[in-house]
Amino acid sequence: MKAISSRQVAQAVATLAVEVNRRLPPATVRLLREAAHREREPYARNYLRIVLENLRAARRLGVPLCQDTGLFTVFVRLGPEVRLRLRSGETLRDAVSEGIVIGSRDGLLRPSVVTPVERRNTGTNAPPVVHVLPAAGDLCELTVMAKGFGSENMGRVGLLNPSAGEKGIEEFVLSCVREAGANPCPPTIVGVGIGGTVEQAALLSKTALADVRDDWSVRHPDWERRMLRLINGLGIGAGGFGGSTTSLKVSIRSCPTHMAGLPVAVSFSCWAHRVGKVRL
Repeated sequence: MKAISSRQVAQAVATLAVEVNRRLPPATVRLLREAAHREREPYARNYLRIVLENLRAARRLGVPLCQDTGLFTVFVRLGPEVRLRLRSGETLRDAVSEGIVIGSRDGLLRPSVVTPVERRNTGTNAPPVVHVLPAAGDLCELTVMAKGFGSENMGRVGLLNPSAGEKGIEEFVLSCVREAGANPCPPTIVGVGIGGTVEQAALLSKTALADVRDDWSVRHPDWERRMLRLINGLGIGAGGFGGSTTSLKVSIRSCPTHMAGLPVAVSFSCWAHRVGKVRL
């Protein structure tokens, strides 16, 4: 049995909240560099070069790489052999939220979280969205994702005809990308969730974006490569300036659904794909 305190959880979340806003994962930076190298459309190529310079400046100056520091989503993969040592009356969600408050304060992250109707700013970037996912053994893995709402507002869920098949799913995804246009700040990362119920498909699209592992969904690497080619064939391009790179990557996950339905969810991340993870 592994014991983990609420303080450990909060500190890990705080550290990741700052780190993901200051530097992108190396794999994302590599994809951006490759896109800039092969792009032939002048405006799109210049856009990508400015993005890369922005990343270098954020790292050099120790500041957020985008003014929209996002709404945080935290995935907690938790095994049965982990004992959480929480304070009296405290929940795991409270510990995660405390980490977001600390990270936002220490990292000088813009407060962007408001009440939904009154639009009152909480001033702390809390509460985050928290998903606790089952895992095996004594695993406690935290994945922090910060998403601005230029990309989040473009997310879509479709309840397709059960007979739609691969072609129907591809057409739906392409229609979502086409409708999104330049709004999600391309080049994007696209997460696609297929199956389950409405909320399950939406969650799958987010775990696909954040590369959160599970033992129950199916991945589709060949389909992902084909979908990426189709999306990049739309010609929206970096910054909406046209060219060959509308998206950097497509991640698709699926799970079984009811015979009478076919839920499909599409989530976007902008070029500032801010994701980090740690195991406690």
